[in-house]
Amino acid sequence: MAAVSVTAASLGFQPRMPIQSTKINYSQAKPETVDKVCEIVRKQLALTPESEVTPDTKFTALGADSLDTVEIVMGLEEEFDITVEEENSDNITTVQEAADLIEKLVQKKAAA
Repeated sequence: MAAVSVTAASLGFQPRMPIQSTKINYSQAKPETVDKVCEIVRKQLALTPESEVTPDTKFTALGADSLDTVEIVMGLEEEFDITVEEENSDNITTVQEAADLIEKLVQKKAAA
């Protein structure tokens, strides 16, 4: 019996390039909205004024659990006079995501 040599090239195998997850941000919130979100996050989590909170800051990195995140969302709703649907609130993990969602909801409310 003859030995058969099979290689990836003989099978037409094309290695896949790793897909890099890139987050495309279609809307950028106004700086004042981001600042207000930072202020509310600091207040809700009882952070000191010296605590660094940036647009990329994840709530979990500040020690927030799921209940804290709900309270942050409630504070944002009250401050901006908006309603955040539950499915949207589950996607808010950073200050920037919160600010972008607020901008979207405020614009939607103004157009209604």
